[in-house]
This record gives sequence, C-alpha cells and structure tokens, in this order.
Amino acid sequence: MPPETPPQAADRLDDDDYPAFTMGRAAEMIGATPGFLRAIGEARLITPLRSEGGHRRYSRYQLRIAARARELVDGGAPIEAACRIVILEDQLEEALRLNEELRRPAADSDGQPGG
Repeated sequence: MPPETPPQAADRLDDDDYPAFTMGRAAEMIGATPGFLRAIGEARLITPLRSEGGHRRYSRYQLRIAARARELVDGGAPIEAACRIVILEDQLEEALRLNEELRRPAADSDGQPGG
C-alpha cells in the first residue's frame, strides 16, 4: 500500500477548519476590525490558530461564527452577550442535529416514522 501523500495546499483551502486567513484578511472578509476579532477571541468565542511567527490565522468556520457575532453587535448587543448568543445557537443546532440522527434509526428499524 503506498504511503499517504500530504494534502496539497489547494485541497486545504476547501477545508472549513483550515486556518487560511490572516487577521487583516479575516476582518476585511466579515466587515469588521482586527480589534473586533481580538475581542471575540478574548471572549473565547473563537480561538484562532497561530502561525509559526505567532500571527493569528482564521478558518472559514471561525469566520462564519465571527460574522454572526458581528451581526449581533451591529444590532446593539454587547460583545459578551453576542458571543454567548452565538455559542447557544451553535449548541442548539448541534442538539437538533443529534436529535434528528437519533430519531432516524428508530424510524428505520420498525418502518414507522418516529418510532
């Protein structure tokens, strides 16, 4: 069996979790400032990875979260509240997804929807 080859750089850019964006580019993409990204990092909403030189790097997934927080702040929510709302929304989405997954096998096993 041949050894696995490391993913090509272009392949990683399609990965939602790959930290492809610098702080400046990330801020520009979501219409925020680098200070906003630092603030949501301090609030522990997102934790950017660091390059070898110590610079913050953001993934697409992190940028989606940051953009949602920015929408809430732009709507008047304090940054701490916006971060908490985003965390709770993310937890609710995950719980609903898991609930749906757990319901599916029950419906498949007896042929009846919902168990």
